[in-house]
Amino acid sequence: MNTLSRPAVRATLARHIPLYRWYAPGYQIAMLEALAAIWEGPHARLLDIGGGTGIIAQTLQEHLPSGRVTSIDVEDRFLPGLSIETLTYDGLKLPFADASFDAATINNVLHHVPVANRKALIAEIRRVVRGPLYIKDHLSCGKLDDARLAALDWIGNTPFKGMIWAQYLDEAEWQALAAHGGYRIEQGPNETYRRGPYALLFPNRLETVMKWTPAS
Repeated sequence: MNTLSRPAVRATLARHIPLYRWYAPGYQIAMLEALAAIWEGPHARLLDIGGGTGIIAQTLQEHLPSGRVTSIDVEDRFLPGLSIETLTYDGLKLPFADASFDAATINNVLHHVPVANRKALIAEIRRVVRGPLYIKDHLSCGKLDDARLAALDWIGNTPFKGMIWAQYLDEAEWQALAAHGGYRIEQGPNETYRRGPYALLFPNRLETVMKWTPAS
């Protein structure tokens, strides 16, 4: 199990996003701690799909056992000054040769991918990544959870011009998607993303972290 230094992680986040100099990035740190708990590493080449601003990929490169990190997205919203490699693509075919990477991450992204495209995206990841796929996403138990998660996406993504449209997965859909892609699921720990009244409104059970390992 890998451990993270919260002050060091916050320093990385604050170096690229000034907001975090005075606002503690508790959600992001909880997510990174959950990933660290199931991180196999060291991964010499790591692919981050749907990287958005690239800040999480940058933090993974600096604070978890990984070498060269490449973050890819369908549009260029990457922050300036990152030391990771950043690329854009068409959202369909990953522009890499087979088995180019040792591992991949996809963080709070799959619920934004149209349902009809999800199996194809997982197949593309399986093609270019020889090892585990680390996933941070959401777990919905019904329409009320969908509404809660839609509100969280609006709150979290609007300031960074991220995607708002989403269709959230339940447990059965996660299991079916992993099985279709030829992966075994290992659940990560249940972290505390929110506290107090905020956690009552948006329960921490809405968050899930998984490691998908190729079944063969």
